[in-house]
Amino acid sequence: MTRVLLVEDDERVASFIKKGLTESLCQVRLVSTGNAAISEASQNEFDIIILDIMLPEMDGFEVCQLLRRRNNTTPIIILSALDTPEEKVKGLQYGADDYLTKPFIFEELLARMRAQLRRVEFGKGIIEFQRYAGVEINMSEQSATRDGKKLDLSPREFQLLLFLMRNREKALTRVSIAQAVWSIDFDHSSNTVDVYINYLRNKLDKGFKTPLIHTIKGTGYLFKHKKDEAED
Repeated sequence: MTRVLLVEDDERVASFIKKGLTESLCQVRLVSTGNAAISEASQNEFDIIILDIMLPEMDGFEVCQLLRRRNNTTPIIILSALDTPEEKVKGLQYGADDYLTKPFIFEELLARMRAQLRRVEFGKGIIEFQRYAGVEINMSEQSATRDGKKLDLSPREFQLLLFLMRNREKALTRVSIAQAVWSIDFDHSSNTVDVYINYLRNKLDKGFKTPLIHTIKGTGYLFKHKKDEAED
């Protein structure tokens, strides 16, 4: 689950963003002042920060600059009604990773968040998601093994496994899986994701004591090593 620090003092805008992020399976901590943002970011770990500029006590530019001076590397997306080129440049110079102006389309905010989270994943290095719970990915050969046993995966199954490995231990909706693996607008009447999850399960979990792919009823799937737990 993506942990988001949302810094926004407009109650209506904050409520809209928080609702959308929560529905997108994010864990959201909302604060409305610059000082509170500094305190939260210093005491807790977040995957991404969404930061307004016009804030009480300390504006977003100052928040961004101070966090970077404290070596906080959490991705920051500035979300502001200030839309001049000079303000955008200032935000980026002060340490923001992206700058989105209001009014905005919520889907674009999600897309920009995903882009920043992907950048962080790649920055950590491929090794981190190449090995997990006995599963090993060979990127050059586009192949995978579990406990040394080679998995006979189709190209689509391999891409699905890659996505699950990169997002292990996170609840994933069918929509997020479809968009990442198939790059399509998800048709809720389609069972494509479920079909391919079953294909992958048969090759990844069958014959092993501990399943890795778990169904979350009403939501989607979770890729996680759960010891001593029966298969879904």
